[in-house]
Amino acid sequence: MPSGTKTPITPGAQKPAQAKLRPEVAAFLDQVKSLGTAQTGGKRGRLIFALDATMSRQPTWDSACALQADMFREAASIGGLDIQLVYFRGLSECGVSQWVADTRKLAHLMSGIDCRGGQTQIGKVLAHARKENEVQRVQAMVFVGDAMEESVDALCAAAGQLGLLGVPVFMFQEGGDPVAENAYREIARLSRGVYCRFDTGAAHELGELLRAAAAYAAGGMKALSNLSARNDPGARKLLAQLK
Repeated sequence: MPSGTKTPITPGAQKPAQAKLRPEVAAFLDQVKSLGTAQTGGKRGRLIFALDATMSRQPTWDSACALQADMFREAASIGGLDIQLVYFRGLSECGVSQWVADTRKLAHLMSGIDCRGGQTQIGKVLAHARKENEVQRVQAMVFVGDAMEESVDALCAAAGQLGLLGVPVFMFQEGGDPVAENAYREIARLSRGVYCRFDTGAAHELGELLRAAAAYAAGGMKALSNLSARNDPGARKLLAQLK
């Protein structure tokens, strides 16, 4: 993916039906133990929010559109977070937005995307995260997908590079595809990030974890502690395992 010019995000022709997601929270909590404190250097945190927009994900696209607002709201209470939307669909399309700090702008970008058939392009997303980190520090990357159709070795090499650079990848898998699970787990492990699998069911639980991820990117462990003090379920679950 070119590091200079951003691929435009254009409105889609259809709006997918809404569906919900339910995470296996325990898997996420077990792997988040190894995370250290995000360092923003006095600047706003930066989080890459990457999504698989191939046709199999169409039923849950609206849920992802709605849940991103929680990430912004939580980050705003901490001190702010800039988020960049990255998505792939079709045979070779991989779109990248500008960095945004406004929930409405990101929601507008996401609502203009429709899912299309194609293969995964996770390697492009990981390479893009590395290039963005070279320009300015990226605290974390969140990826939501359900499949993997690429070389596992190549993805592991890219994930390892991110791990050395201190950019953890939060791999959130929808469904139970074993090939995807194996790859997602390795990407999370090598990048020193986290893995969690989701089924259809309870979108609010995914929203809680996304808020926790945003809190980490914006303010590290201190931010998670403050979020827990406000009786946030997702933050409490994280801190229960981190202590």
